Amino acid sequence: MTEKNDHESHNAPAPDWEKRFRAPRVSLPEWAEDAPDRSLFVSNATGTYELHAWDRATGAQRQVTDRPNGTTDGVLTPDGRWIWWFSDTDGDEFGVWKRQPFGGGDDEPATPGIGAAYPGGLALGRDGTAVVGCSTDEDGSTIHVLPPGGTPVEIYRHRESAGVGDLSHDGTLVAVEHTEHGDAMHSALRVVRLDGTTVAELDDTKGGALELGLSVLGFAPVDGDTRLLVGHQRRGRWEPIVWDVASGEETDLAIELPGDVSAEWYPDGSALLIVHSFDARSELWRYDFARRELTAVEMPAGTVSGATARPDGSVEYLWSSAAHPPVVRSTSGGVVLDPPGAKAPESVPVTDVWVEGPGGRIHALVQRPAGEGPFPTVFEIHGGPTAHDRDSFTAGPAAWVDHGYAVVRVNYRGSTGYGREWTDALKHRVGLIELEDIAAVREWAVTSRLADPSKLVLSGGSWGGYLTLLGLGTQPDAWAVGLAAVPVADYVTAYHDEMEALKSMDRTLLGGTPEEVPERYEASSPLTYVDEVRAPVYISAGLNDPRCPIQQVENYVNRLAARGATHEVYRYDAGHGSLVVEERIKQVRLELDFAERHLA
Repeated sequence: MTEKNDHESHNAPAPDWEKRFRAPRVSLPEWAEDAPDRSLFVSNATGTYELHAWDRATGAQRQVTDRPNGTTDGVLTPDGRWIWWFSDTDGDEFGVWKRQPFGGGDDEPATPGIGAAYPGGLALGRDGTAVVGCSTDEDGSTIHVLPPGGTPVEIYRHRESAGVGDLSHDGTLVAVEHTEHGDAMHSALRVVRLDGTTVAELDDTKGGALELGLSVLGFAPVDGDTRLLVGHQRRGRWEPIVWDVASGEETDLAIELPGDVSAEWYPDGSALLIVHSFDARSELWRYDFARRELTAVEMPAGTVSGATARPDGSVEYLWSSAAHPPVVRSTSGGVVLDPPGAKAPESVPVTDVWVEGPGGRIHALVQRPAGEGPFPTVFEIHGGPTAHDRDSFTAGPAAWVDHGYAVVRVNYRGSTGYGREWTDALKHRVGLIELEDIAAVREWAVTSRLADPSKLVLSGGSWGGYLTLLGLGTQPDAWAVGLAAVPVADYVTAYHDEMEALKSMDRTLLGGTPEEVPERYEASSPLTYVDEVRAPVYISAGLNDPRCPIQQVENYVNRLAARGATHEVYRYDAGHGSLVVEERIKQVRLELDFAERHLA
């Protein structure tokens, strides 16, 4: 039963921070390539994040999935007749693909003959062929081709992580991202036919000798066109090239924008939609092949969380800023998909701070409550680690601001968006590098009189939860309270229990397995420093989490309990976080309450 909050029980209006979580929101609608009026999106309108279908021609919408712990992974077939969705068990990310008619009907197995696994990419062809990527502890990475009405044929297998990148428009070529060279942070590419025979290879790592990654951005949307759009890091950042897999020719687009650049094709293949990310914000451009020039797509300042070019040439994009809730806009004018119900209350904008750190300038985003500082301050540490905080709308930090806290978010070394060297810098000193940057920003926050040094909260989820526990043990005098959600707590046990793809990432980050480099795992594990922790610790963990499994959390908690350290633990029946709105609100309320009691 969902716990009622005090406001509901007394029929008083809910506070703004809860309204932000409950406000109905939608993802950027995906549309079927050959039936663009048929779209699929994710929404929390029912109280749980689920897939919804939308017929743009009639305006009709319907909920596709309805599961206790929610559903977010889905895709339309090119003809728009079917919706494929991934069915796991209570958020454990291990399962099978199912499908349902676009207009509604019973679910049916979509990949008969392919066993349950972690998903490793999916590409659907126009003739009904499916290319299905899988990952299991037993088999490593596999890719199967499933012809319509036929039996699956395995075309790829390797122990290291790999996945399906894309299927060509005519359904004859498959692009595979793989890490056979052993570096899970920098993929190489292989293009194969449906029988698995190789057509072309592209490996900027030179067999693992160089730390240069590649990513599949998509085949040209034209039959017989063998051009593949590829992301590369050859100039120290992500940017696109066009690779003709038949001739081997590579076309450098020479897009001279600072920061990372991604791209996707316009539907006729004549241009690219460019997403440019720089200094925690993003903007859109159109790149015209014939004129080899960029044209800005007008949009407000903030962050684009997804964008797509429609057949009529318009661009739809999901936009938000720290102050303004997300909305799906179109360059043709207006809001594309506006969910019914009360809108989320706005929050306060972020300000940018640049701090000199041991590895270079560190970018942090700061939100301040009303009044004069110094404030109790939450360092909200992002997950990943290969991600970054942006000027985008986030209900969690906004809740802290509403309660009088300043919020600081640090894009530490390991974060994306600041060049390849910044992202790769944490290798072999995992966790410790990031905490050096967080400490530098903490020092700025205190000396600038933003933060009250006696009321500093270290908080985060996933990798941010890991850094929270590691920071409490290695910087015990720096933090008054720690709040760790779905964290890595015992790195060795986490390695042995986690999903196979994450084992590959850990071997890359730390240089081997726990048996091969035990000293690195020991230096980077929060469990090593648990007896140094002085601050009260709150931990939340999903019982079905395949990324930060529950047993390694229990090992850490048992060590806290053995020495009588102040701590509280909340365990919930889901995976790596919850897709249920009221559960998310409950977790934030528990964190707010814990911090208030221990900072009083």
